[in-house]
This record gives sequence, structure tokens and C-alpha cells, in this order.
Amino acid sequence: MKRFLVLVVALLTMVAFASTALAQAPAKTAAPEKAAPAPAPKAAAEKAKPKAPKPIEGVVAAYEAGTMIKVKAKDKEWTFEATANTKATGEIKEGAKVKVAYKKEGEKMIATTITGPKTKPPKKEAAKPQEAPKK
Repeated sequence: MKRFLVLVVALLTMVAFASTALAQAPAKTAAPEKAAPAPAPKAAAEKAKPKAPKPIEGVVAAYEAGTMIKVKAKDKEWTFEATANTKATGEIKEGAKVKVAYKKEGEKMIATTITGPKTKPPKKEAAKPQEAPKK
């Protein structure tokens, strides 16, 4: 009898603890199977889904190859960090009209591509026919 009493008390204790744990769990409602996924943390969302570079067009205010570029677009001056991965095409110099594609990493704006006006190859002078030496 003593064992039976101990067994009943142990079962009642387990039921009491299990019921409090179930009471604290969020209630599951009968919702359609295609419920909206839980929002992921920001850090995981940024890593999983990189944003496409944003383009800015304007005039170069300052440029240091491989380090930074300042572009004046409309009424605002933008400063971008240029890295070894930044692809620069065309002639980029102060006063040139450029298009800068960039991405944001925290507070930094990093230029991914800088496109300037195409450089014009120097004109080749037409080859003048040489005169035959006079005899």
C-alpha cells in the first residue's frame, strides 16, 4: 500500500509540472497551413538576402583612387569608400560626370562600381604617303 501511495503522489506531481509547462506554451490556433513565416532577426536577414547596389549619378567633387570618391548629385554631396573590389571604368577625375553603384554596410557606403565617361583613344594621324626619292 505504501508503494502504491508513493506511485500515485509521483504521478500527480508529474502531471502538475507538465500542466504548468503546457499552460505557459503559446496556444496554437487552427490556422491555414500556409501561415506567414516568423520574422527572422535582422542580421540573419541581411546575410541571407544581400541588397542590390543603389546607383547615384553626379559630378565628381573629389577622387582618390582605391580609397574614396565624393560625388555631388542634385543638392547633396555623397562620400563613398572605394575598396580593392570597386570596379572603375572610364575616365574618373574631378568635374567628370559619373555613375556610382554602392551598397551600405552599417553606416559605410561602399562603392561597388564607378562608371565615368569613356576615354577617347588618341586620334591616329593618317599615314602620309612618302615621296619617292628623286634621282
